[in-house]
Amino acid sequence: MAGERHGRLVDIELDESIGRATPDVEHERAVAIFDLIENNVFEPAGMEPGGLYRLRLALVEKRLVFDIRDAERRKLATHILSLTPFKRIIRDYFLICDSYYEAIRSATPSQIEAIDMGRRGVHNDGSDLLCERLKGKITLDRDTARRLFTLICVLHWRS
Repeated sequence: MAGERHGRLVDIELDESIGRATPDVEHERAVAIFDLIENNVFEPAGMEPGGLYRLRLALVEKRLVFDIRDAERRKLATHILSLTPFKRIIRDYFLICDSYYEAIRSATPSQIEAIDMGRRGVHNDGSDLLCERLKGKITLDRDTARRLFTLICVLHWRS
């Protein structure tokens, strides 16, 4: 809505203890983080509208940890989500991304486009599930949820 202020992420960090992934995966990570910082809607429940937040994403014992801090790095909230509901979507996303990366090296443009449409569909499913799982905890817009889902997948690829 016009004039409405939304909270937003000003920094995002992934748990680096997991290690690095392939160049394709690291590229996806870099693009998702850049796009997230440039434009996002991120409103933790109970916070003042228009706040600025830092987010650290980690995997701990097969759970996804959202460590939310304010711009001055003071701890505000921690949300822990089970990854069980995401297993199938993440597996499907990995498979279709592997197909996509292989296709961009050798397939026709129409084949690449068909695979990419499927990839976007699975990505949308993952971002919708993320919004559902965070309902009542963090409000996100669709683009923010899509980019966060990409980062969740990057954490999996690394582990």
